Formats: sequence, C-alpha cells, structure tokens
Amino acid sequence: MYKNEFDNLLKQNKKFDAYMFYGQSTFLIDYYSNLVAQSIAHESDIQRIYFDEYDFKFIKEQLLQSSLFSSTNLIIIKTEKKIQKKELTELINACNINPDSTLIFSCLGDIEFKTMSSSFSAKTNSVSVRMFAPYINEALKLLEKEARAIGLDYEMSALNHLYFMHRHDLSLCINDLKKLVILDKKINTNLINSHCFGIGNVSFEDFLNDLILGNDISEELQLLLEEGMNEIYLLNQITSFVQQLFMISAYTRAFGTPNAKEILGYVPPKNIWEKKSKLAISIKPEVFQEMFEFLLDLELKLKSTKINKENLFLQASLRKFTVMFR
Repeated sequence: MYKNEFDNLLKQNKKFDAYMFYGQSTFLIDYYSNLVAQSIAHESDIQRIYFDEYDFKFIKEQLLQSSLFSSTNLIIIKTEKKIQKKELTELINACNINPDSTLIFSCLGDIEFKTMSSSFSAKTNSVSVRMFAPYINEALKLLEKEARAIGLDYEMSALNHLYFMHRHDLSLCINDLKKLVILDKKINTNLINSHCFGIGNVSFEDFLNDLILGNDISEELQLLLEEGMNEIYLLNQITSFVQQLFMISAYTRAFGTPNAKEILGYVPPKNIWEKKSKLAISIKPEVFQEMFEFLLDLELKLKSTKINKENLFLQASLRKFTVMFR
C-alpha cells in the first residue's frame, strides 16, 4: 500500500493489529510510526524496541499479555534488518489473539524490507505502507501542519526558506520549528536566517543552477558527495530540478508570466524562484528532452550495471552533462 491510500484509511479511523512502514523516506517512516502509535495509546503505554534490542520471544510474550495498568499494549520495533517470516507471522498472530495489542514495525532502509510486506494482509488485519521521498509541496504541507500543531505563528515564505536551507531535510526543519516557537514571535525569513543554520558547506540550489548553466561544479559536487549525499538521491534531485524548469518553460511559452503556485503547487523563496524562472526560459524546448534522456540513461546505468566506484562514475557523468548542455 502507498501513503495516499493509507492516509484515506487514517481519515476513516481504520485500525489494524499490526503495521509496517518502510521505504525511501526515513522521516515519513518515523513520522507515521509515531502518528499511528499516538492515535492508539498514551506515550507512557508505548514500548519502543530499538535495533539490536529485538528479542522475538520477549516481544511475543509482551504482545500475548494484556497490561495491568492500561487497555492498550503497543510496541514499536525499529529495525534495520529483515525479520524472519516465521517470527513475523507469529508476532502478527499474537496481536490477532490479544485485542489489546498492536505492533508497529518501523523499518529503516529500502533494501530487504519489501519481501516482508507479503506477511501483512487484510486476513490478519495488518498493513504495510511504502514511503517514498515526499514531493516539495507535500513536504511543505507537513511543515505547516507541524507549525500549527505547536502553535507557531509563521509566514509561509519562512517555512519555504527553512526547507530549502536544510536541503529538503524535514527532520532538521521540524527540530528548528520547535526551537523557534520559544521566540514567541511571528517567524519570517529574517528570523530563520538569524536562528537557523543550513547543513553542509554547499548551497544545493546553487549547485543545481551551476550544473544547468554549465559552470564548473567539480568542487561543489565533491563536497556534496563527501558530506554523504547518496548518488541516486542526488541524481533524482537533479532530474526533479530539470522537470521543474521544463514546467516553468512550457507554462511561460503558453501563458506568459510564470505562476509558481500553479506550476509547482507551492511558492518558493523569491530569490530562488526568480533565478529558476530566468534559467528555465533560457533553455530551448528541444534541449529539455536531451537532458531527460541523459539523466534517465544515467540512472538506469547506476541501478542496473555493476559499477565499482559509483561516486566517481557519477562525478564524471555530471561533468559530461555540463559540457554537453553548456
């Protein structure tokens, strides 16, 4: 099941005996694990099992026993390793036997967990939800929701600025929102700049602009990868950026002055939007197709070909990109 389907079930207040959250977005996996847990039990009744603390026999016993002090018995298991199918089946079955028990698997990583999802079905009143990295407008809505939840007075442009400052890292953004609420002021861009600090030594937005403009991106690219940015994630962000430029270009040619809200579904910080619009209009329509073909072919090679040094291969390919589309 995908997130949008699960969101509809949440709105209907549908409850399951066991949940599994996995996929690309660590933030959403953690966010939904806690969201579901807190909708079922008080924080004091939630038991969290972290990584190497996993003990099948202990957890099964806990699920089969009802709490003496509460009507709910909820366990969240955070894991980076695949749970054996037999154990998984028995744990879900324990929740079916004991109506007071609920189990949530918070699976961090997207390598092995997909095969686990087959153990979750309507037959056992259990569900698995795959989380993909949120689109920008979806991420900004989540930030708005969190800001309202903590009673923060804010300007939307400030949330946009914070999101881009932290390179789309929602965890860092929400941590900063919790700090900013202490100021007891309406949060604007100036306050963000004064009290928050973006991660890394490279502006990701500047890197993307330099890449498309054909500027030398060697140093920026090296720093981004040294800071731990995943090669596939970086490539996906570049493709998304080019897609946005194409949408701006197509809109402008069809209707005139580009409208950020209509094109992207959100309004970026003014300086970012002006730079992005100017760049989009400077690219000929036929060049966009060539860019997409290059980037999609590169992604296919990274995912399907055994490449010993993906980091170096990506660097070389992106340098070629800057030369081809300069």
